[in-house]
Amino acid sequence: MATPPLSLKGRALRLLGAREHSRAELERKLTQHEEEPGSLAKALDELQAKGFINEQRVLESVLHRRSAKLGTTRIRQELQAKGLAPEAVLEAVEQLRATEVERAREVWRKKFGEPPADAAERGKQMRFLASRGFGGDAIRRVVSGGADD
Repeated sequence: MATPPLSLKGRALRLLGAREHSRAELERKLTQHEEEPGSLAKALDELQAKGFINEQRVLESVLHRRSAKLGTTRIRQELQAKGLAPEAVLEAVEQLRATEVERAREVWRKKFGEPPADAAERGKQMRFLASRGFGGDAIRRVVSGGADD
């Protein structure tokens, strides 16, 4: 016997059970399952009213999961892609900037652990940190004085 298809609310709850999602993410993922116009917005309104969708929790979740491995630039891109309020993203970015050098140093230490031997190695280390979204100033400080904490 076939199981009935999940309702929009059921699909949203399944997604929310895996991790925090912003309203914009849920809309993007569930639009294809909407059978009558307005039903998705209504379902998401209900979930938001009950506290299942919470933009602040999404923001905190991303910061908690990603800040140890990624720089401010990459985290800002992720938060913007989730459709979070620009003011909230800006505030989070300001908080991250305060710890950018320490976080970059920790990522660098785990990957390399010792100062570059030559210019090629220095470039490699700098490109690695840049690919993780760390800013140029933080990268220069970490790679130049990698050993001094």
